[in-house]
Amino acid sequence: MKRNSWWFALVFALVFLVPAWPAQAITYGEPDNGRHPNTGALIAEYNTPGVKEHLCTGTLIAPTVFLTAAHCTAHLESKGIPRDQIWVSFDDDVDPVTPSTRLYHGKWVTHPDYNQRQSNPADLAVVILDQPVKGVQPARLPTSGLFDRLAAKGALKDQPFTAVGYGIREPVTQPGGPTHPYDGGRWMAVSQFDALNDNWLRLSQNTSTGDGGTCNGDSGGPNFLGAGENETDIIAGVTVTGDSMCRATNVIYRLDTPSARNFLDDYVELP
Repeated sequence: MKRNSWWFALVFALVFLVPAWPAQAITYGEPDNGRHPNTGALIAEYNTPGVKEHLCTGTLIAPTVFLTAAHCTAHLESKGIPRDQIWVSFDDDVDPVTPSTRLYHGKWVTHPDYNQRQSNPADLAVVILDQPVKGVQPARLPTSGLFDRLAAKGALKDQPFTAVGYGIREPVTQPGGPTHPYDGGRWMAVSQFDALNDNWLRLSQNTSTGDGGTCNGDSGGPNFLGAGENETDIIAGVTVTGDSMCRATNVIYRLDTPSARNFLDDYVELP
C-alpha cells in the first residue's frame, strides 16, 4: 500500500503524550504468525473513494464488538465519512485489501468524552459488527483497578506486555534518510513496564534493553498482559501514543479504569 505524504508527516509530528493520529505499528518485533487471531485491522475508504485501506488496529472483545482507539474513528468523522462505512479484517495480511480479504462490516461508536486532554482523553471506540465473528475467541478485559492492585504489590516491576498490530515498523537507514517498512502484516513485540498513571500505562520499547513496541500503524491495537509462555488473553490497554521516533515509550490507554469501563459496559459484559 502506498502511504500518502500526510500520513508519514503525522508519524514524525507525534508529541509525547499527545494522542497519535492513525495509525501506530509494531517495532523491533516479529510476524505474529496467527498467534493473536482476535487482533484485527480497521479498514476504511479514507483516502480514495471505493479503495479500502488499513487505518488502525483493534481487538475482538465479544463476537460482535471490536475495540479500537477513538482517535481513529474521530479521524474518519473529521473527513465526513459515515459511521457505517467501516470494516474489520482478521486476516494475517491486509495489504492490499482485495476481494479475497475477509471483511466484517459494522458501525463505529466513539467514546462520547473523547478529547485531546493529556489527563484522560477517553481514547476508546468500538465497532459494532453486523454479524458475529465465528471461530475466533474474543480477548478478555481486565478487572476494575487491576493495575493499581498489581502496583501496590510491586508486581508490575519487570512485567512484560505483548503488543500486536498492523503497519509500518522500525526505521531503516537509507541514503536518502530513514524509511519505515510496511507489508500490511500482523506483527507482535514485547515491551516492559515503565510507569503507571491514572489512565495510562507507559511501556518501554528501548531496544538497548531488548524491548520492542509500537509506531505508526497500530493505534487501537491490544497490549496483552504477559509475554511468551506467561502471556494472557487479557488486554491491559490499547495503543494510543508514544514518542515521536517510536524508540522509547509505548503509551497505552488503560482498560481497568472507571472511564474505560463505563463506556465498555454498554457493549460487553465486564469482568
